[in-house]
Amino acid sequence: MRILKLSLLAIFLIIFSCKNEEKTSKVAEVEKDFSIDYEKFTLDNGLEVIMHQDKSDPIVAVATIMHVGSNREKPGKTGFAHFFEHMSFNDSENVPVGANRKMIPEWGGSRNGGTSNDYTVYYEVVPKDAFEKIMWIDSDRFGYMINTVTEAALEREKQVVKNEKRQRVDNAPYGYTDEIIRSNLYPEGHPYNWTVIGSLPDLQAATIDDVKEFYNKYYGAANATLVVAGDIDFDETKKQVEKWFGEIPSGPEVEKQDPMPVTLEETKSLYFEDNFAKLPELRMVFPTVEEYHKDSYALQILGQLLSGSKKSPLYQTVVEEQKLAPNIGTYQYSSELAGEFIFRVRANAGIDLDSVKAAINNGFEKFEKEGVNDRDLKRIKAELETNLYQGISTVLNKAFQLGQDNEFGGDPSYITKTAKLTNAVTAEDVMRVYNQYIKDKNFVMTSVVPKGQLDLAVEGSNQATVWIEEVKQNVANEEVSQGEEAEYEKTPSKYDRSEPPFGDLPKFKMPEIWTAELDNGMNLYGIENNEIPLVQFDITIPGGHLLDPEGKAGVASLLSDLIMEGTATKTPAELEEAIGLLGASIGMYSANEDFHITGSCLTKNFEETIALVKEILLEPRWDEKEFSRLKQALETGLKDREANPNAIASLAYNKLLYGDDHPFAVPGSGTLNTAKNITMDDLKAYYNNLVPSNASFHIAGAITSDKTKTVLATLNDWTGTAPEISDYAISGNDKKDLLFFIDVPDSKQSVLNIGKLALSAKNPEANNLDFANEIIGGGSSGRLFQTLRIQKGYTYGAYSGVGNSLEIAPYTVRSSVRANATLKSLEIIEEMLGTYAESFGEEEVELTKNKLLKANTRAYESLGAKLAILRNISKYGYALNYIEKDQEELIAMTVDDYKNIINKYLVEDDMIYVVVGDKATQWDEIQKLGKTVIELDIFGNPIVSE
Repeated sequence: MRILKLSLLAIFLIIFSCKNEEKTSKVAEVEKDFSIDYEKFTLDNGLEVIMHQDKSDPIVAVATIMHVGSNREKPGKTGFAHFFEHMSFNDSENVPVGANRKMIPEWGGSRNGGTSNDYTVYYEVVPKDAFEKIMWIDSDRFGYMINTVTEAALEREKQVVKNEKRQRVDNAPYGYTDEIIRSNLYPEGHPYNWTVIGSLPDLQAATIDDVKEFYNKYYGAANATLVVAGDIDFDETKKQVEKWFGEIPSGPEVEKQDPMPVTLEETKSLYFEDNFAKLPELRMVFPTVEEYHKDSYALQILGQLLSGSKKSPLYQTVVEEQKLAPNIGTYQYSSELAGEFIFRVRANAGIDLDSVKAAINNGFEKFEKEGVNDRDLKRIKAELETNLYQGISTVLNKAFQLGQDNEFGGDPSYITKTAKLTNAVTAEDVMRVYNQYIKDKNFVMTSVVPKGQLDLAVEGSNQATVWIEEVKQNVANEEVSQGEEAEYEKTPSKYDRSEPPFGDLPKFKMPEIWTAELDNGMNLYGIENNEIPLVQFDITIPGGHLLDPEGKAGVASLLSDLIMEGTATKTPAELEEAIGLLGASIGMYSANEDFHITGSCLTKNFEETIALVKEILLEPRWDEKEFSRLKQALETGLKDREANPNAIASLAYNKLLYGDDHPFAVPGSGTLNTAKNITMDDLKAYYNNLVPSNASFHIAGAITSDKTKTVLATLNDWTGTAPEISDYAISGNDKKDLLFFIDVPDSKQSVLNIGKLALSAKNPEANNLDFANEIIGGGSSGRLFQTLRIQKGYTYGAYSGVGNSLEIAPYTVRSSVRANATLKSLEIIEEMLGTYAESFGEEEVELTKNKLLKANTRAYESLGAKLAILRNISKYGYALNYIEKDQEELIAMTVDDYKNIINKYLVEDDMIYVVVGDKATQWDEIQKLGKTVIELDIFGNPIVSE
């Protein structure tokens, strides 16, 4: 389950930040070309249903949007909408206990839910043969779950939500900032005065009667929109929806909430010492307008203009001129009842936030003096067209789009109006909303600083107060279980509401792949897909982090950033503008084994986009000023990483597995020690490794192979000889049956990384190990998740899997568990791994086969997923039909095959355990596991006892 801090239309927030010139002709074109065909009908019970047909893949997406979020809660009962979302997945009258989380993945589907200020959404994507099954399970969750709620289930789910809060808020740097802002921006009693996850004391006090009251009040059919999108027949879908959803009660009429914008009588400045933060962060939040308000479009554009480009005034004053932070973000966030305009700066280490505030004020002055640049409006408008298409690239995104606009905008196709209203925004509109909502207006400002660095907070700030949980050992009410099923009289129905059969099995077929080679030696791989007029591409150059000079990890990563900062003939701002005017995106990044140049654009702009890629690659600017800025930004990011318990665990884990002398012992972005010695000459030397001779170009989208080859011919000017990539010895794999502990004081959770080096992706058994992992750690249906979360309530999630790389990759079990359940969680994982081969039988073989075969029907829907197919083929030498071959191998695997793989690669005694948590409460506990315990610092180095 997710707490949705952004709306379901978050994918379109970028769109809202876009504007215009050529209003009439362009808007007409967008409205004509950008539309989602749909049919809408309403059941007798008031449920509004929207259907969209998309037969490009044999899958169906279902989204149910309930018009209830945290804004319907009352003080003393906060967090209830989100908690009820969790409860909804547990049990219902005609579906087995826990089936929602377990059965849907076993059908090859995906599922989840999310809660925002204003709504709760439940969504699934399944192979089309499970269409009626998803109607059955989703309608039962919606209309037939309340009688099944038990005291045991209630208490267990409380623990799950507590773990979610610990993971997202208590154990996360800056996690309390949202709570501080909400309680000060909105007055007591306002529906946005509290966070979506709410107060843990409120949650702990929840009763079954509270759950039933909430359900009966807000979960009527007339308070929802249902969207069914994908490979469907409209007539058949109507019949199925009427059968499965038609008997759900309408529910009482839910009173409409009118907008409740707020004003502040004074500016409020607050500070908070954060136990995890390593960098000072400033936020300024101004009250504005609700979603769909006419001014929201101009405010979104204002956010882009203030900080969204290198030419923007706040970027200039905060980042370029005063070098206070790597970046600054400004954006409008609108909800159903009110809105906020947010300024956010995570400053460099040691920066006084008073100087950041002053730089922002300087940026305001600059904006007021210079006004709105028409060329910037044109650039943002060009980005609109591309973003519109990207936002509907999957059936689930289309379902979200149609559903939210229907429920909140009153029109499933409201996005067309959004485009029109956005394009109608003028420079005068932008200045008007700036003057009306920002200039000289009161706001809430937070200074969140590392513990012990109060001098960095804005002068005159008042201390913010938040409720912080104390986690204690052996708390009786935190030990929970599934408990007995509820006794109740089943709701009568005129239909058979038992589980329906599968439909005809959809067959996955590899997309047609074309290959070619340029004269410069670069290999080409492509998939033509004409659903939307977009292309995505990727150039993969072998090397990446492996080619970083010794002792200077981070060179390749820093180079990938610097090359994007202008060309020999374009300043960084000019290059950014040239890309934006095409509505394109171009980026670079370095991974452990590869260097990547990526991009996306409308098909009609592909040639011009590739021309810019060529210029970026062959005409680097080598801007010393940008190098200094990016190096400072890198150091800031690395310092920030020290605040993340998951990053701390991962760094130590890889260092232990690979050994100090292997490049993978250090992250590709480097460390503060390796980054400080990097010079411009290091980057220039690495640049010589970026050659096409062993590189591969991958492309997916609405373009033919002939057109692609014609456009890419221009890259034949790019030449060079590929460097030799060294093989590195692995010196860490002799460490077995050890537990390494890293202290992060006052942690509410313990982060667990457990595993061993397994195999390379080129190993013929790599796919077999992936298959063998499904039962124990493959998503919410895996044993780890089902035991540690569903049965015990110890965690928010628990998963396992093996990495993909040419180098031997680790098999890893990962989870973040409640601090006082650390030992019990470790014992469960130890036992589960130790008995896995023994417990694997014919039932697990069949389940694995069905789950993975059906999952393939939805796994490769997006252009990004299609690119991943091409990268696997080029990097690992897989056959052009390798997924079909894998399927054949999966079908042929026997129980003995699985047991042999498990016994070969998943021997628990060979694994290491890394635990990051609170030493004061957990050190004595973990000794009881019986393993040798070694303490490390946050950098993975042994702590020597004095």
